[in-house]
Amino acid sequence: MADIIYLSKEGMENLKVEIQELKTKGRAEMSRQIKEAREKGDLSENAEYDAAKEAQGLMEMKIAKLEELLMNARLLDESKIDTSKVSVFTTVKLHDTKFKKDIKYTLVSEKEADIKTGKISVTSPIGKGLLGKKVGDTVNITVPAGVIEFKILEITV
Repeated sequence: MADIIYLSKEGMENLKVEIQELKTKGRAEMSRQIKEAREKGDLSENAEYDAAKEAQGLMEMKIAKLEELLMNARLLDESKIDTSKVSVFTTVKLHDTKFKKDIKYTLVSEKEADIKTGKISVTSPIGKGLLGKKVGDTVNITVPAGVIEFKILEITV
């Protein structure tokens, strides 16, 4: 049995859109590539045809994985999130004590993680280190570059 993952409404919608695009545009593009390769002659010696068929198989595998992920995904009701402590889908304002800088992270599932937008996975070192902590707590988190000390300033949804 696959693991249940929790997604935000935005994450769930993005997953559905990705699956739909792969099923429509992706499959159409694969069919076009296979047709072009087939038109180039003898299939037994046609590397382009073999590559297109392999790419098609990989795409179908990706669609199946994403559909399984969607089947096991649960939408988390953001109105029921407890902001008294850090949990999945909370936004945490932190103060990096070494660099004297404030940072905001939103803790999300691995599927939704995107460091560029400030979304970090709850399974990342920082995510794991923050889970369950409260406003005012100071935490030392071990990351590949060493140990970072954060003071938790605020927890919101």
